[in-house]
This record gives sequence, structure tokens and C-alpha cells, in this order.
Amino acid sequence: MAGIGKIARRGVLLGSLATAGGVAFGAYLVWRDPENPLAETLSKGEASFNPWVKITPDGIILITPHAELGQGVEHMQALLLAEELDLEIGQFETRFGSPSPAYYNTAMAAEGAPFRTTDTGTLAEIARGALGAVGKVMGLQGTGGSTSVPDSFDKLRSAGAMARETLKLAAAGLHGVDVKDLSTQSGSVILPDGQRIPYQALASAAAGLEPVENVAHRNPSEWRLIGSFQPRPDIIAKSTGLQRYGIDMQREGLVHAALRLSPTRGKSLRADLSAAKAMEGVSHVLTLTDGFAVIADNTWTAMQAAEAIDVDWEEAAYPSEQEEHWQRLSDALSSAHLDREWRADGDVDGLPEERAITAEYRAPYVAHQPLEPLNATILVNDDQVEVWAAHQLPPMAQRAIARVTGHETDQVIFHNQHAGGSFGHRLEFENLQYAAEIGGQLRGIPVKLTYRREEDFARDFPRHIAMAKCAGSVRDGQVEGIDLQIAAPSPVASQLGRIGLPMLGLDNQLPAGAWNAPYALEHFRVRTYRAEGLAPVSSWRSVGASTNGFFLECFLDELIHAAGADPMDERLRLCAWDVARGVLEEVALMSNWGRSLPSGSGRGLALVESFGVPVAQCVEVSQMAAGLRIDHVWVAADAGPVIDPLNFEAQIQGGVIWGLGHALNSEITYRDGVAEQTNYHDAEGLRLYQTPQIDVRWREQNFSIRGIGEPPVPPAAPALANAVFAATGQRLRQMPFGNFASFA
Repeated sequence: MAGIGKIARRGVLLGSLATAGGVAFGAYLVWRDPENPLAETLSKGEASFNPWVKITPDGIILITPHAELGQGVEHMQALLLAEELDLEIGQFETRFGSPSPAYYNTAMAAEGAPFRTTDTGTLAEIARGALGAVGKVMGLQGTGGSTSVPDSFDKLRSAGAMARETLKLAAAGLHGVDVKDLSTQSGSVILPDGQRIPYQALASAAAGLEPVENVAHRNPSEWRLIGSFQPRPDIIAKSTGLQRYGIDMQREGLVHAALRLSPTRGKSLRADLSAAKAMEGVSHVLTLTDGFAVIADNTWTAMQAAEAIDVDWEEAAYPSEQEEHWQRLSDALSSAHLDREWRADGDVDGLPEERAITAEYRAPYVAHQPLEPLNATILVNDDQVEVWAAHQLPPMAQRAIARVTGHETDQVIFHNQHAGGSFGHRLEFENLQYAAEIGGQLRGIPVKLTYRREEDFARDFPRHIAMAKCAGSVRDGQVEGIDLQIAAPSPVASQLGRIGLPMLGLDNQLPAGAWNAPYALEHFRVRTYRAEGLAPVSSWRSVGASTNGFFLECFLDELIHAAGADPMDERLRLCAWDVARGVLEEVALMSNWGRSLPSGSGRGLALVESFGVPVAQCVEVSQMAAGLRIDHVWVAADAGPVIDPLNFEAQIQGGVIWGLGHALNSEITYRDGVAEQTNYHDAEGLRLYQTPQIDVRWREQNFSIRGIGEPPVPPAAPALANAVFAATGQRLRQMPFGNFASFA
């Protein structure tokens, strides 16, 4: 139990740092709510009761500060506010709002606590509370880790209820009635005689009132919007090409920029800029800190000119060849590189060697590759910087820009934009820093920077590479024990290092999806080993669980097969968390598990918990003349109360498609220090003709509400690999599977 002891002691340390923040920050700082950023935007006759609601004589504005990356979070936030504010869809507009400490995300901060989600003991809660306090005091506004829903669920309902009750108070004062005799419906306060007063007509009166606080949330039995199917308002715009993203930004006098940066991340040794400068439409070729920028009258010209720069670069600081990356991981699997023993149940070392079953699993670097390439539009003046871009950490983006331009942070006006995908890509700051460097050299001129797709691939910080050495044993038809040794670079340390912050304590993404597996094995150990000196990496959709879920669930399947047990029955026997057991049982019902299959067909199972959400998947494949075909996927998940079933189902289906596509086709490999994959032809997602039928069900037994953007991804790869084994007898122990098997 040594690993648990270490983690528990760290929990005590975290708790002692800030029991409600009293020692580290002072209780006042923790309990104090930040100033309402909407207050300074109000004109006469307008009211704002909190940072999320603004009522004007002309309309109702709901602030949805979590970044909209395509996951429907803007819609989700609006539903929570509208539910308690008694608004109908279409009665309000939404805005992202300006970066502000008022939009702190305590759930995102608490996610870093080194405790399993199912651990609700005192130490775990102290640690989460301490980290949440840190997030509040630091004003950590961010979108990521599937935390937008848990961060927003109570907070935004309270904001809507506060606004509703304050508007009722204003109506009571204007009409001389008791507030208890008033009700609200569809954006109006209803007087005792049935007269309806639109909220907009009450804005001026409400503006002079102290907001009504501590309003109880409505009982779920009264919900009109939450839990019902609600078509997202952005669907029509996205389906017709009218949705505006950061890349669509236009400004009068705009010039266009493209970059030529080192694919090895080194400095330039020699550069010939003459061909770029001579191209028609090019106005400037700028030298940047570690590369070049071409300024032209359109994006295409800028990109072509950037490509025409003849330059030699320094060698990469990481291994130049892919095999060296794998070797460095293998070398890291030694006691000298032990990062943490995260789980130590039973006595793995005492298992008889004669029963040992071993395997090695590998997961490659993978690019983020969102459809909208990185971009930013910027206007730098001496007294102010204005930026239009999509980002998941707006206040940190402001600070990153200010450091480059030399302005104060509050002189940077950041307009967050809709993003055409992210998957963790827009947690990075490079595009903003380069835009700031370019804008600083072209003061007074608005500049739009757009990455070439090849530049986006070459300069991406991909998902971390990982390797697992697995050992286990079976006895009397059952799985007896598993020893999982995982080597990987730390994505959190890599990200923090790029913004000049040290990695303090644990990176709980290194064991994610493995140490928190909901299994009660008699002997179960999970250790991580931090590999250094590899390519810089970043968070990728579901982060550590995307690799470790593959390792654990596939190796568990190997052991179940060796024991002669049924994959479903044995997982159910081992499952120690009722919520996780429930999704397994749901998938068994959905897929009619156990029915006979045609020759050449097979089914695979996987159960992975990530970000507090257990997701079970069953994948069915069949052998065709052209290769293996993925026929059907059944998915069950439990994220607690579901805000919008329609979007919930879409997120799960999208996550499955994302997970399957990358498991089949995607990797980043290095040759001469440069990523070999340059565009989508090298890293295909799942094609339409390859996409299976995906059936989704959800349960609502989880003890807290959770997000669903990332959890459907990790089970997809192992469920597919296990199905391939069931159909063909071939074990796939390294992604992408397309390198080792043929798929139709």
C-alpha cells in the first residue's frame, strides 16, 4: 500500500496549504467573490445582477464564458441560465464575455487532486477544496478536462435564479404588490391579475436594487429545459456555412500573415528571404524570435511566400528518429525513473512466475488536427492591444500576449471566438505569441495570422507517446493480478514549461484511465515512469486515459482469454463501483451480449473511467474481402444528470468516431527531427463509409454531475482491438491499428 500512503500524505499537504484558503491566501480572498465584469459595461437603464446575466431595454444577454469548441458548451450554459430565469430558447442572445476572474473554474482546478474520482473521503475532499480555492483566487478561467458542466451546473442555475428573483422584486416595487404573489414565465414577470411585464421593461427599476441572493434551485421535477431534447441554436448556421469562426474575422485595412517556423523547433542557421520578398502582393517579410512571418494582401499569397523562404534550421533537441523515442521510453522503465506508484493492491511481486503472462503495449504521438487551423487577428497600438481568437484559457492568453507586446495585461482586449475544433490544441499560446510579435512590428495595422495546415502539423504539440510493460496472472478461470508499468513524458510539465511555470507535484494524467480503473483485482499495481528529453507534448482529448485505457483494457482482455472466462462476466465480477457496473450491464443488454455471431465476426469490450465518467463500449467487427469492417458500436455512459440528451448523444457518438479514427490511422513519427505527417492524407480520421452504427444509452446514477466531451474516447481503441482479436485471433498491441491489420 506504499503508493496509497504517498498519495494520502500529499493530500494532507494540499489540505494544509489551504483549508478554505485561510493560510495560503487568507480567508477573505477565498470567500470574496470577484467583481462583476458586466457592471462597467452598463448604460443607463440596463441591469446586471451577476457576471452571467445582463438585461437591457432592448434584450436579454446571457454570458457563456466557457469556450465553444464545437462541443455545445455555449448551448449548455445558456440552458442552465434560462431554466432558472424562465426564458425560452430564442428569447436571448449569448456572448462569451471578456476574460475575468469572475469566471473562475473550480472544477478544473480540483481535477488536479491526486485522488480517484470515487474517493470522497476527507483527505480527497480537502485536496479538491484546496485546489478549488487556488483556482478561485487565481481567477482560473478555463475550458478543459470535461469540467465545464460540473463547474456550471450549480453556479449558473444560481445566477439565473438570482436574476429572476431580483426582477420580481423590481416588479413588486413598481406595482405595489407582494413579491410572493408574483411568478415568471417565458421572459416576463406575471402580476396577480395576470398582466405580463417583460424583463426588458423592468431593467431600469432592477438596476437600482441589490441582487437577491441565496435563492434555492428549482426541483428537477419543475425543469422545462434541462433534461429535455433541445436542438442547439448553432446547428443551422453550421449546416449552412454561416457560422463565423476566428478564421473568418475581418477588419478594415486587414493584412494577412503566414509563418515559416522550424519543424525541429530550433533557430535558423541560414535564411534566404529574397524569393518571398519578390512575390507580388507581399509587403513585408519579418524576422521573428525563432522564425519568419510573411505579410501579404491575402492569405494564399502569404502562405506561398512563406513556403518559398529558403532556410536551414538547427537540429532538434529531442531524438531525431522515431525508434529512438521508443527506446527512450523503454529505458525509462527502470527504478531510476519511477515517477509514482499510484496503486498497490495486494502483492503483485508475490505472484508465481510460472503463471506470469506478459505483453508490451505502445501508443504513438498523435496530432490534434482540428479542422480550423490555428489563427489570430490582432491590432497593436501603443496604448492597447485588441485580439480576436479562440482560446480555452482567455486570461492566460491575455498575459501571454502582453508579455510579447510590452503592454499591461489589462491593456489587452481579448475577444474569444467560436473554434472549429480544438481537442486540446487551443490550450497552447504559440499562435497568439507569434501574432503579438508580428502586430508589435506593424503597429496600427490589423493583422490576421493563419497557419498553413503543414505548419499546424509540424508545430503541433501532440498527444504524449507512451509505452506499457504489462504482467499478470490467472487462476482457476479468473484474473488474479495485473502489474502495469507505464512510461511517458508528462503533458502537464511540458505545457507548463512553455509558459515558464514549474511542474509542482504530480501529473495525474500519467496514470489516468488505469490507476482509477473500477476493478477490485486481488493484486493490482500501477506505476508511472516519467520519460525526459522527448518531443514537447500537450493535452489531447482525454489525455492520459486515451493511452492507458488502451493498455489496461486490452491486457485485461488477454488475461480473461487466458483464463477461459467471458469478457463481460469477468469484468462484471471484478467491477467494484456500482456506477461502472451499471454501464457494463447496460451495454450487455443493448448489444445482446452472448448471442452467437457469424463466422469471421467478433466483439470486443472496454470499460474506462475518465474525468469521473465510466463509459462501456462494445464493438462488433466482421471480416470482409477488403479487410475488417466495423459494423456496430454500443455505448453506455453515466455522467450524472444529463442537461441536453440530444447533445449528450452527439458528443458520445463524436467521441467514438474520434477514438476509432485515431486508433486506426493516426500517429506522428519523427525522421531527422521533423514530424513525417504533414496533412490529413497522413492522418485520416474515420471516413463516412467506415463509420458504424453507434447506439447510445446513458444512466444518471453517478454521485455528481460530469462532462461528456472526453470520456467516450478512451474505450474506443481497446474495444476495437479486442473485437479484432475475437474475430481473427490477432492481438493489436500498438496504435495505429492500420499499420498492422487491414480495415475496409
